[in-house]
Amino acid sequence: MMGNYFGSVGWGGGLGWIFMILFWGLIIWAFFTFIQSLTNKNCCDKEQVSSEKKESSALDVLKERYAKGEITKEEFDKVKKDLG
Repeated sequence: MMGNYFGSVGWGGGLGWIFMILFWGLIIWAFFTFIQSLTNKNCCDKEQVSSEKKESSALDVLKERYAKGEITKEEFDKVKKDLG
C-alpha cells in the first residue's frame, strides 16, 4: 500500500516529462531568438552604412542639377571635366 496520492504513474499522470520538455524547449527557443535579434540588429546597421556609401556620386548630383536647370551646359561640361 505504498504509493502517493496520484497513484503509481507519478506526477501528472505520467505526462510530467512532456511538460518538462516543453518548458525547456521554450527557454532554449527564447534564448536563441534573443541572440538572433542581437546579431540581426548589427547586421542591419552594417547594411544601412553600406547603402549610405552607395548614395549619389558627384556625377549623379551634377546630372540632376543640370536636369533641373540649376546649372548651364557650360557649367555642366566644366565640372564634368574637373571630376574626371
